[in-house]
Amino acid sequence: MPSTLTWIDHDPAAREQAMRVLALFQERESRDELGLGAVRDSFSDALFPGTSTLQTRIRYMLFIPWVYKALEDKCIGPPEFAAKARQSELELIDPLLANSDHDGVFGRIASKALQRLPSSVYWYGLEAWGIRKIKCSQYQYHRYIDQVYNARDVSRHRIEKDDIPESETQTWHSRLPDPPAGFPQDIGFELEPEEAKFLQDRLVQSQKGSLLAHLALNHQPVHCDYIWEHPDLHLFPPEQSKLVGYAEFFSTLMQGAAFLYNLMLAELAGRDVLIDEHRKNLDEWQERLQSAPASNLSLVDLWALTAGRGHKITKRTKGFVSDWNQRVVATCGDVGDDTECRTLIKTRERFLKGVRSRFTNPRARDQWTGYAGVSRMTYRWPNVRTLLADLHDGLAENNHA
Repeated sequence: MPSTLTWIDHDPAAREQAMRVLALFQERESRDELGLGAVRDSFSDALFPGTSTLQTRIRYMLFIPWVYKALEDKCIGPPEFAAKARQSELELIDPLLANSDHDGVFGRIASKALQRLPSSVYWYGLEAWGIRKIKCSQYQYHRYIDQVYNARDVSRHRIEKDDIPESETQTWHSRLPDPPAGFPQDIGFELEPEEAKFLQDRLVQSQKGSLLAHLALNHQPVHCDYIWEHPDLHLFPPEQSKLVGYAEFFSTLMQGAAFLYNLMLAELAGRDVLIDEHRKNLDEWQERLQSAPASNLSLVDLWALTAGRGHKITKRTKGFVSDWNQRVVATCGDVGDDTECRTLIKTRERFLKGVRSRFTNPRARDQWTGYAGVSRMTYRWPNVRTLLADLHDGLAENNHA
């Protein structure tokens, strides 16, 4: 029987939280066989706040406010507001695909049947970057937009406008650039200089001290697979360098657990080719582990760095990581045939999956493709790299002007 997630639809805040949980299952990095997603996402939010692995291009951070602001200017109310917003977002698809640069277009394949709209993907980021001023879920915004209109009407007739909190009347940042002429019929992903400067300012002001803000302000785009391979790593602020070091440590450490998990399943399934492949993967991982610059970091500091990021890292998860780390150190990374390592993996997976454990459920094991959750954690860096490249292209146009 497939797993389900249910909530009672009378609490908008709970509904929004549930939708964000569902969204995580669609993200490319969310294949989480050993329950490490909370740690991974805590690092990701600390390094690159307001981002997700579903975000594709940075100009969506402007498309969405432009779409909504146009509806607000017409005083469209519920229930038409949500439907018209959806239609407006779908109308972005064809103009964006008409450009030569259409990588990252939402709806490139699904077209008008698109289910996950860009507004839902960027909603949290718009608030985190200080572009969205109203503090509510997207559901609440759609349903109660008429209350925003009413509050604005009242404020216009009051001498003391401070009686109305700004959060109840202002939905988008006051310096949001105007959309280009012809929007949304003639549109691409290239930022105008004014737009790029606005996004950079919002990011730096709202997330001051984050690595994302530092990169947006001080570094040119680079192409590397992981943030710890950045050529300017030595120029990062000390706190951010420390965070990157721990992120690399965790990514490297726990990839070995994923390889061992897949090796054990291959042995259980009697798939000799896969057994050889995963043993080779473990050998290569062991070599990388031993040469990694950050291989003996304190887990106490790791938990301190990931605390307070909005993701619950359970005591059991911390215990699993700690026990795995201890065995990796004790075996010098030679974990393939270590009995304690194998027990850790089996116990962890059975706890997480219950009757759906691939170790005990043949049907679940038959659905295993041979490689599950073995990719190194990138902490959204491939997506962030694209967002920063878009931003700096726009800033470069500003410098040329």
